[in-house]
Amino acid sequence: MPLSASHRRVERLLLPGSDRGVGYTRLMRRSFFIALSSLAIFSLIALSADQKYIPYKILKTAKVGGAGGFDYVCADSVNRKLYVPRLGAGANGRVTVFDLDTLAPAGEIPNVSGHGVAVSAKSKHAFLSSKPVTMWDAKTLAPIKTIDVEGAPDGILYDSFNDHVWVFSHRAPNATIIKAKDGTVVGTLDLGGAPEQAVSDGNGRIYVDIEDKGEVGVIDSKDRKMIGRYDLQHLGGQCAGLAFDLKNEILFAACRDPQKMVILRAVDGKLLGAESIGQGVDGAVFNPKYMEALSSQRDGTLTVVREYNPTVFGPVQTLQTMSGGKTLAFDAKTGHVFIIAAEYGPPPAPPAGGGRAGRAQMLPDSFTILMVGK
Repeated sequence: MPLSASHRRVERLLLPGSDRGVGYTRLMRRSFFIALSSLAIFSLIALSADQKYIPYKILKTAKVGGAGGFDYVCADSVNRKLYVPRLGAGANGRVTVFDLDTLAPAGEIPNVSGHGVAVSAKSKHAFLSSKPVTMWDAKTLAPIKTIDVEGAPDGILYDSFNDHVWVFSHRAPNATIIKAKDGTVVGTLDLGGAPEQAVSDGNGRIYVDIEDKGEVGVIDSKDRKMIGRYDLQHLGGQCAGLAFDLKNEILFAACRDPQKMVILRAVDGKLLGAESIGQGVDGAVFNPKYMEALSSQRDGTLTVVREYNPTVFGPVQTLQTMSGGKTLAFDAKTGHVFIIAAEYGPPPAPPAGGGRAGRAQMLPDSFTILMVGK
């Protein structure tokens, strides 16, 4: 069928002297992609309208004070407890326990210094990533035993698949696996890098940030072996937070350099996108009710990224929280997020002969818990 006069004019305007059939095909192809892009934009707008965003806000602030450093925070949704390990020697080292609903003090595990807590929903036992690992009754807080481990315990994860607790270390062995029922060490695993936050699908797979490699590691928790590595391809590096949409099997790796939340499929590691976050991330969680991944940063920001569908994502909020609030925990019952932070003095001056300046000192009794929610 011959081209119309208008089509011929378009050909001559775009591709003078070229084959007219080729020019028309290119024009139609370009129009198709423009239409496809417009459709994607309009689809995203429609999704946004259908799912009106309800912003997060700070619901409660508890300035609980106390000496000692801090790292991770753990929300025990079943027993309604918030565990905050405080790092330090002697009496400064302890696990402070708060009521998850009121933030009122609810007890203490004394004379222990560790980074994070994991709680077994099945055996009702709790564990501190310390050396040795400390184990106690999650209902009564009564001590049970200590467990000798190697490495330098840091992150910790409870895996409901086989009622095991995984204690992670930046040096080998990178993971020590403990039976939650009786505290028996069942094995160790070298991950070939420094693990940070980990998540479980409850069905035999564990995913973990490998901070120094720019990867997400895949672990078979039944056979206790590494079965895969997902390269983030420089979209994000030094990843220290990992959130998981269990329903759609989507991972959100929160990274420090570049400061990005990298989104990928858990089944094969396919990269789906990357969104900007704040500076100094050290934790991420997923809110399945609103299909949102949240990351907390040392610069006092909470970044919220919405999953509109398993292929479309976008940032929806940056909440100002409190400087130093780099870790967080999620309460599955209420949807509340808990962030821990403290106030700091000015950083010390660099040494006279050059070199790196020391860290700013935490101000006395400034330690604070923030409850964030819709």
